[in-house]
Amino acid sequence: MLGAIIGDIVGSRFEFDNTDETGFELFTEECDFTDDTVCTVAIADALLNGKSYRDSLVEWCRKYPNPMGAYGAGFKRWIFSSGQQPYNSYGNGSAMRVSPVGWLHGEREEVIRQAAATACVSHNHPEGVKGAVAVALAVFAGRNGVDKRELPDYLRKHVDGFDYELGVPVDVIRKTNTTFDPTCQGSVPQALNCFLESRDFEDCIRLAVSIGGDSDTIACMAGSVAEAFYGKDHIPLHIIDSAMRILPDDMKRIIEQFEKYK
Repeated sequence: MLGAIIGDIVGSRFEFDNTDETGFELFTEECDFTDDTVCTVAIADALLNGKSYRDSLVEWCRKYPNPMGAYGAGFKRWIFSSGQQPYNSYGNGSAMRVSPVGWLHGEREEVIRQAAATACVSHNHPEGVKGAVAVALAVFAGRNGVDKRELPDYLRKHVDGFDYELGVPVDVIRKTNTTFDPTCQGSVPQALNCFLESRDFEDCIRLAVSIGGDSDTIACMAGSVAEAFYGKDHIPLHIIDSAMRILPDDMKRIIEQFEKYK
């Protein structure tokens, strides 16, 4: 979860002003949390405090109605609608918010079930569900000692309909990623490939931002997986501190509760 939030904040200033460099400054005054962080905190709050996924998402998104970069048009309508109903979305909003599920459930099948449940309140298209399950299972695999090199086969085995192309070099993605693609099928494999090529947590975030596209969400998803595989202890403290300083107190309280629980 913390890795996801760091990725979101670092990538925030590049979402609509992409870079193809990796040597950028991680945190500047232009950085802020986006809808990715709001929704990730909402899912964590639901898991920790017995709320429904739908109710927690609505509560947190209405509390923060104008995050940096804004909500997607369809999801914003969902937030402020009456009796929110899923709208067959395959946007990457289902995958960027799901990382707490991979941490807080101890059985693989329950991770799959709960990841799908977090998606289906809004993003109930099969691609939206698959993206959420893939990210949650990648987090689950990392925290349970699956070798990084085995992750592609692990996901192919356990994610229904898994057809993401993994093992694509980041240099290739960077050169061909010429459109802004906020779908699960467009951005989840990119995030996973950035993680697979990375050397450590910070390198993963830098690679994820450098490929362009939906920078904050790609870095959010990649960061969530990187934390699980590399470990929180391998995230430099100055990076954690810089991200936490940006967050409001109510989000910090959920993160602190989450860290104690996991």
